[in-house]
Amino acid sequence: MGALSFTEEFSSPVPAGKLFKAVLDSDNLLPKIMPQAFKSVETIEGDGGPGTIKKMNFTEGTEFKYLKNRVDALDKERMIYAYTVIEGGDLQDKVESISYVVKFEATADGGCKGTNVSKYNVKPGVEITEEQLKEAKAKSMAIFKAVEAFLLANPAAYA
Repeated sequence: MGALSFTEEFSSPVPAGKLFKAVLDSDNLLPKIMPQAFKSVETIEGDGGPGTIKKMNFTEGTEFKYLKNRVDALDKERMIYAYTVIEGGDLQDKVESISYVVKFEATADGGCKGTNVSKYNVKPGVEITEEQLKEAKAKSMAIFKAVEAFLLANPAAYA
């Protein structure tokens, strides 16, 4: 199948800078706001910048036990964060890696618009179905909505 890419665009009433800061602090934030899914996030190596390896540990009963991510790029000025899922769960059976590039831009109403480009590097002979892609997009959006809800409920956070 090779590489499979898709782009999602979204908008939020949360200011771009605030949302970007929350994404950068997801190691601390996700286990706090979604304890039913995220047990912990630990830095395996690096200082948070490009090359950093992070391990996301999930709770019992979730699809994966863990995922390892590598930070590929971090541009605080332009609010771009790129990372690649390099290991975890049964992913190794289906994909070589999954790369994400997330970008936030301020909007005139004080909120922001965002773009998430996902690229699945699928192993030869493996088919990724439309249903599997929809499920992955839904999970990604659920995490985003949880972060957004937290920020709306806690206006002083990440100010």
